Amino acid sequence: MSKKILVLLLALMMVVGVFACAPVTAPATEATQAPAADTAAAEATEAPATDAATMTYKAAFITQALSNESQAYAWKQLQQYASEYGFTVDVFEGQNDVQNEAKAVSTCIAQDYDAIFINPSDINAIVPSLMEAKEAGIVIGMFSSDLPAESQQYRDFFCGVDDTMAGQTAGQAFVDHFPDGATIVEVGGQAGHDAQIKRADGFRQVIDGSKITLLDSQNCSGWVTADAMAIMEDFIVKYGTQIQGVFCHWDNGATGVIEALKNAGMTDVYVVAVDGCRAGYDQVKAGTQAVSIGQSFTNMAIKSLECAKAKLEGKAFDAVNFIPLDVVTKDNVDILPYPEW
Repeated sequence: MSKKILVLLLALMMVVGVFACAPVTAPATEATQAPAADTAAAEATEAPATDAATMTYKAAFITQALSNESQAYAWKQLQQYASEYGFTVDVFEGQNDVQNEAKAVSTCIAQDYDAIFINPSDINAIVPSLMEAKEAGIVIGMFSSDLPAESQQYRDFFCGVDDTMAGQTAGQAFVDHFPDGATIVEVGGQAGHDAQIKRADGFRQVIDGSKITLLDSQNCSGWVTADAMAIMEDFIVKYGTQIQGVFCHWDNGATGVIEALKNAGMTDVYVVAVDGCRAGYDQVKAGTQAVSIGQSFTNMAIKSLECAKAKLEGKAFDAVNFIPLDVVTKDNVDILPYPEW
């Protein structure tokens, strides 16, 4: 009898032992696996964020020439703000030759650049190169100059002033200053450049049909002060004191125009120019230039970097970004912030 009881007790202890061990083992295994799964999920979630935060994109600034003061300043601004948007930026100087600019685009394609900011010498001639860059997957940002309407599918965005409006503003300044009419000349910017074309078009939109008579117009081979001075000297020889006003497409060009007028003893000519650089402000203050129509290359650079980053990261951005103009005259030149270039 006692032997049967002993056997029963041993069997009971084995059953209890099995059930007692089973619950402890299962949770222990689950407890070990759960943190591992959570850690993997956390790493999978955090890894892209870390990569995005440390991602550096490679961009190029391709411009006509750094001897152009506005482009030298734009390059300075791109360098200053590039890192804030995750970019490193290199500069390629075209020396006012679209073939050099095309070679720069080819270099960017070969070296896997992520983005190109370009202000070309000729907005039509550069199109084939930009077509190749776009096909290679490079983000194309037109800086200060846009492509013709029929070719704008080959860029991702444009950042700059509305140069047509700048020309219109200049034209209106002449119409307002000479209500009874006047005879004037135009010293244009670099022939074929987007700004030159649009500033001339906008200017004519306003003065055509008005009492303002455009005696002559000539474009420069580059945005060079000496070229503007030489053109103005030729105009003075040809028209003399018939010239009551001059529209020059850029402020530093107006410096050459003003010098030519001074040398000819013509100090009462109404001069209007575009850019809003130091020379323009100083000439407005001195009374040798009546109006400077200003643009902000700082805001242009920041907006370009912002749009390129958005494109690269699949975020929304505007394809056309107009930077507001400042109309600088003797009445507000001392109120507006003094330009840095």
